[in-house]
Amino acid sequence: MSTYIAPIRDMQFVLNEVAGLEEICALPGNEECSVDLVESILDEASKFATGVLDPINSVGDRVGHVCKDGVVTTAPGFKEAYKLFAETGWNSMPFSPEFGGQGLPAVVSMAVNEMWKAANMAFGLCPMLTGGAIEAIAHHASDELKQKYLPKMIEGTWTGTMNLTEPNAGSDLAAISSKAKAVGDGTFLVSGTKIFITWGEHDVAENIIHLVLARLPDAPPGLKGISLFLVPKFLVNDDGSLGKRNDLICASIEHKLGIHGSPTAVMSYGENEGAVGYLIGDENKGIGYMFTMMNHARVNVGLEGVGIAERAYQHALWYARERVQGKIIGDTSGEKKTILHHPDVRRLLMDCKSRTEAMRTLAYYTAANIDRAHAGNAAAQVRVDLLTPVVKGWSTEQGVELSSAALQVFGGVGFVEETGAAQYYRDSRITTIYEGTTAIQANDLVGRKLAREKVPGAAMQALIAEMTADAEVFAANAQLAGMAAHLKNGINSLSTAANWIVANYESAPAAVHAGSVPFLKLTGIVVGGWLMAKSAAIAVRHIAAGTTDDFYKAKLATANYFAAHQLPFAAAYSAEMTGGAESVFALPESLF
Repeated sequence: MSTYIAPIRDMQFVLNEVAGLEEICALPGNEECSVDLVESILDEASKFATGVLDPINSVGDRVGHVCKDGVVTTAPGFKEAYKLFAETGWNSMPFSPEFGGQGLPAVVSMAVNEMWKAANMAFGLCPMLTGGAIEAIAHHASDELKQKYLPKMIEGTWTGTMNLTEPNAGSDLAAISSKAKAVGDGTFLVSGTKIFITWGEHDVAENIIHLVLARLPDAPPGLKGISLFLVPKFLVNDDGSLGKRNDLICASIEHKLGIHGSPTAVMSYGENEGAVGYLIGDENKGIGYMFTMMNHARVNVGLEGVGIAERAYQHALWYARERVQGKIIGDTSGEKKTILHHPDVRRLLMDCKSRTEAMRTLAYYTAANIDRAHAGNAAAQVRVDLLTPVVKGWSTEQGVELSSAALQVFGGVGFVEETGAAQYYRDSRITTIYEGTTAIQANDLVGRKLAREKVPGAAMQALIAEMTADAEVFAANAQLAGMAAHLKNGINSLSTAANWIVANYESAPAAVHAGSVPFLKLTGIVVGGWLMAKSAAIAVRHIAAGTTDDFYKAKLATANYFAAHQLPFAAAYSAEMTGGAESVFALPESLF
């Protein structure tokens, strides 16, 4: 069985040479960060991922967790791993030093978080949800709530959750029916049932801080009448110590296709008098506040696509180097060779490697723009808003495809659980669903981020203009000219589809949304291709300067592969976007 090894060399390349880490470290508030410090952080994180999280990944999958009388016991090793995780400071990396955080840039956390997700995705969900809750509290809660809850959450002593979904309200948050009523002392009593609550109950931390969407009695209907409440598992005394158990319970845990090490809870609030909660921000503004948490989670779920693809690729590569099977097509030596020499196995592995590198570069590039936006760069925030649904939607779809491709390398034994290949495939499948399905991400992209933008299509056109200018530069280099030609074709396909969306959205919104997922995939492929071409241009410069580092030769090879094998799909997705709507609606409902 292979062991996960963090791809630190590629991570450093993307951070330093594509995302601009040195520039990010020079931004206001990041003065304590340096390239050397980040290198040390990545080395230590790699050791933790390989030595602590990877060994309990399969245990979490096989054993899972147990719920008895509302008490959840996590899989063997998870509690000890989380204790060490918190004690060594990994939970506090990106958060404000005011509340005990380390204040490191988002792009640094992005690289480290990839390791957690690759080594043990089920474990990584716990700090991910806690991080989202911290962001929501930090941005929108009162100073009193911040002082009371953030230090313990940032240090990892307490964890956090988001509670949106209800049995009658899946992605339709307007249908939420959970209630909250004011007591008169500044607190509220919350009642209702929430489902699909990731790490909603567990034994790894002292307290769990739930962020719960609910309605006040006089709230207007729909999304405009939803408020956000902080509801702790244990009430917290004024001195910070834990008080009595709140009126909430884990009614059950879900039995899932994958991520068995992550307890997904059905949470019941107010079985008796009501769970004590504290209003975050203003009444009826909860949806906007929760989106702070959701946008944090969406980028991080996109990173799960990167991590699971990387882990599945490493496992498949290990097997391909070990397994001797069959005659190699075109080989006349008569020697027995491993399946790594079979042409289609090479194709599968190149697919995994090149597409994972493209996803990683997109995720880190977006995180770097989050850092620039935090420093006041308005254009960077526009770019983050545009790319967030792409990072989430495209990367998770890629993760499912690539974990499947990696399993294919194993052949029949990949379908057998003992090899471990099936776990990555099963674990990946949820990523395209939670934190907003791929369709929801695509609807956000074509609707809010494109057609209903203040100047429709402006953000996309700015990105297209930047990619086009780079493509012209690449075309002038003989080593990049072929790649540039593929990139130009992809950019033209993206531009055609984007213009069609803007031109047709008002008159035919259903037709636009019928092709929104293909458009999201089109955007991911073209932006990923652009970033891979930028990576290739950097590699060419190093090679021309006489480097002996084979890494750059490998980067040039994977970038060329992505251009030749992925960018041609752009034309097909563009055609599907602009000319496929009529056939979507052609079949009467009675004939389905």
